[in-house]
Amino acid sequence: MRFTSDNTATVSPEILSAIVEANAAPTTPYDGDPWSSRLSEVFSNFFGAEVEAFAVTSGTAANSLALACMTPPFGAVVCHREAHINVDECGAPEFYTGGAKLLLAEGRCAKITPESFAAVLADMRVGDVHQVQPKVLSLTQATELGCVYTPAEVAALAGAAKARGMTVHMDGARFANALAHLDCHPADITWKAGVDALSFGATKNGALAAEAVIFFNRDLAAQFPFRRKRGGHLLCKGRYISAQLLAYIETGLWRRNAERANAMAQRLAQAARGRLLYPVEANELFLNVGIEGARQLRAEGFEFYDWGAEGSGQIRLVVSWDQVEVHVEALAAALESLPV
Repeated sequence: MRFTSDNTATVSPEILSAIVEANAAPTTPYDGDPWSSRLSEVFSNFFGAEVEAFAVTSGTAANSLALACMTPPFGAVVCHREAHINVDECGAPEFYTGGAKLLLAEGRCAKITPESFAAVLADMRVGDVHQVQPKVLSLTQATELGCVYTPAEVAALAGAAKARGMTVHMDGARFANALAHLDCHPADITWKAGVDALSFGATKNGALAAEAVIFFNRDLAAQFPFRRKRGGHLLCKGRYISAQLLAYIETGLWRRNAERANAMAQRLAQAARGRLLYPVEANELFLNVGIEGARQLRAEGFEFYDWGAEGSGQIRLVVSWDQVEVHVEALAAALESLPV
């Protein structure tokens, strides 16, 4: 009974059907196909604004290529210390940007606050050739600790960044889960709040290696086709990625899968009340079950990652869109039976 990561999930039937449909006949390669040519239009309708949309196969590529269009090599990207671009991308953002530096902010729940953002930049000397220059603020939605920025929080941070002449990037690997939790329009936490570019994730929520980079500030998109090609991420048969993204949006799959995962995470949160380290606002839970509690859960057949300091007894549970409900109920019962 696996609760290690939503990367372990299967591919939704709607996505597989879309791939089969795209495979019916030969077509023009390199984004010249009917699916890729519709990508910007469909995402424009989804967000309620004219956008430029590009398909890639991984979140690391989406984040790194987007940031490369937003900062020069002598620039800096402010992100949370727990951000995926800092912890889990093996230097790819620095590589694709040609050396831009990551400046690390603090904040509970892996959320940057206006105060922590200001603290990072307090000693920066704008215009000084001896220092990197702050160019981008990168926010993760939902965060690496399963929490969600509200529209007001995004707007406050974006406003602070824009006041310093910076652009705003959003890592949306679990964007659908955040959006389902907030139950707001996609525009409310993106371009209306000041976001310039979004790494739009679908793989964790039912797709097969399908992500998109969405530019709300379309001027920033000018370099992207060249950077994507130079970086080895322009697929000759990109229709198989674009077809997934179209199906994901147009059938409402993004919402159905995210709502299901979020709801099952809430069921586990109820069972684990008193053990939660952070609010459960998407499909991840962080618990303190103790060393013996973790051992007991594993003995009952549950798989998950240890979290926090070694020996802390903290664990992470991730609920996937296709999680078996019987397994969720079994884990809920197991959590409730753990000794206090």
